[in-house]
Amino acid sequence: MSDALQHECGIALVRLLKPLEFYKEKYGTAFYGIQKMYLLMEKQHNRGQDGAGFASIKLDMEPGERYISRVRSNHAQPIQDVFAQINDRINEEMASHPEYADNVPLQKEKLPYLGELFLGHVRYGTFGKNSIESVHPFLRQNNWMHRNLILAGNFNMTNVKELFQSLVELGQHPKEMADTVTVMEKIGHFLDDEVTDLYQECKNNGLTKREASPVIAEKLDVAKILTRASKNLDGGYAMAGLLGHGDAFVFRDPAGIRPAYFYQDDEVVVVASERPVIQTVFNVAFEKVQEIEPGNALIIKKNGTVSMQEILTPTVKKACSFERIYFSRGSDAEIYQERKNLGRLILPAVLGAIDEDTDNTVFSYIPNTAETSFYGLVEAAQDFLNQRKNNFILKNRSKLTKESLQELLAVKIRTEKVAIKDAKLRTFITEDSSRDDLVAHVYDVTYGVIKPTDNLVIIDDSIVRGTTLKMSIIKMMDRLNPKRIVVVSSAPQIRYPDCYGIDMAKLEGLVAFKAALELLKERNLYHIVDEVYAKCKAQENFKDSEVVNYVTAIYEPFQPQEVSDKIAQMLSSPEIKAEVKIIFQTVEDLHIACPKNLGDWYFTGDYPTPGGNRVVNRAFMNFYEGKDARAY
Repeated sequence: MSDALQHECGIALVRLLKPLEFYKEKYGTAFYGIQKMYLLMEKQHNRGQDGAGFASIKLDMEPGERYISRVRSNHAQPIQDVFAQINDRINEEMASHPEYADNVPLQKEKLPYLGELFLGHVRYGTFGKNSIESVHPFLRQNNWMHRNLILAGNFNMTNVKELFQSLVELGQHPKEMADTVTVMEKIGHFLDDEVTDLYQECKNNGLTKREASPVIAEKLDVAKILTRASKNLDGGYAMAGLLGHGDAFVFRDPAGIRPAYFYQDDEVVVVASERPVIQTVFNVAFEKVQEIEPGNALIIKKNGTVSMQEILTPTVKKACSFERIYFSRGSDAEIYQERKNLGRLILPAVLGAIDEDTDNTVFSYIPNTAETSFYGLVEAAQDFLNQRKNNFILKNRSKLTKESLQELLAVKIRTEKVAIKDAKLRTFITEDSSRDDLVAHVYDVTYGVIKPTDNLVIIDDSIVRGTTLKMSIIKMMDRLNPKRIVVVSSAPQIRYPDCYGIDMAKLEGLVAFKAALELLKERNLYHIVDEVYAKCKAQENFKDSEVVNYVTAIYEPFQPQEVSDKIAQMLSSPEIKAEVKIIFQTVEDLHIACPKNLGDWYFTGDYPTPGGNRVVNRAFMNFYEGKDARAY
């Protein structure tokens, strides 16, 4: 993606189902779980660069022995820093105590981070400072083992203020109004309630407090706690939690907006945000890795039993389509094919833009995530060319010579790697006045492969703000002197803000929205902007379930291609010599390509939760009122 987006935290959870001695004997180390956690987190590095955290729990420790460890980092290379800290601590202890070397029970007792239950997180902050306090996992501590809660997640809530207020009404005094803290305290409140009720039951049965502890651990109803805590949540989430005594859960939102996958055998239970991560790290087949169903929680009890339990009634599944287009690793078997299909399906529009002149067209892509869609586009173009050859041969069989036939068959689709990203450059570390010059040099181009009579078709996975296109890519492509530059987005026009994790909170930052406003001005329809504002303002005190997304009216007067043409005009500087066209995927073809991920609210305004409608209206009001503020 040429416009960088911050988004998509990643989670990793491992529960070892055998004693640590088993892993020492089979795999040569008692640190098997820690090693797997490192791989799971590193393989999800694409999902987080702002911070990383790791937590572990040792089962069945004696009072006075440490059983919870946690380490977090917001360094430039946070995952490496986290595990460097873990390795340094363990190596230091091992060097000081040679007697630990082959004694696994002693290692478990004395060494930090070594346990049976692990939770990891890689963070992409959507807003706010990147302080260490913002890095997951979060820890809610208590001297009662069962009341300790460790929480990490890939989520964003649309109604944090309401959730915060509900905690205040419960008598709590939360330390900050952040969705992670708020959700953790909400779960923690009902965890406390459940532990208290179970203790009272044990007390009524004549058990002492110490005798009650293992009974509470066995009877603690994690599903009940989550059901009570999640009653008013509105957002997209995949959250993972560990309880101090050893229970664990991973809970997914009812619309399945945020992803979560798991694998289980007789040795381990593992959860991650992406399927191929589990496949690679544990060397298991595609079909062995299952998806946690929307509205359900995967619950792992301390005794090792695993169950999938419905917490909230699933709604219409609206799994995030951006996962398939951009965020998830393209090595997933389904995602790879879906991205190729996105390229295939957009070929007819491309052919229209180049007047079907494939002979004088060079196809390329913007690295790196658009590469797979590029393969699909080129395969479809080659199929088109082959069909054209077939038709010509059938029509002119009597006139063809051996030489002319060979010449015809030798014609191929022309592909080149035209754009080369300079990974050393960063465009987010300077003030606006000098940022544009840096943006202009993010990409280099390959000279000598384009003729003045050529069309240059270059595919990107999506176009959000258009900044890099305008300041860098189009200008640099124009240096190659093509006749026409056709920029292809494998995703539809991004028209609405996201509120479930993607860093697209402001409408005025979206190039499609800017284009629609320009069209309204040109056609004397700008009164629609005032009307939309009035309707949004009138809903400010409505319940979320009553709020309507009125911002869709901004786009209603125009066909999608009209908006695309205006975007092309806006992104073309006066000095650009080539004709510039921009093509976007249709929503219909997106759904054909990605049939299991139908979440498309950023394209259509069809938000999967009521809070989404409130957020888009608030974003519009912020734009109208000139407020530089987030809508959630």
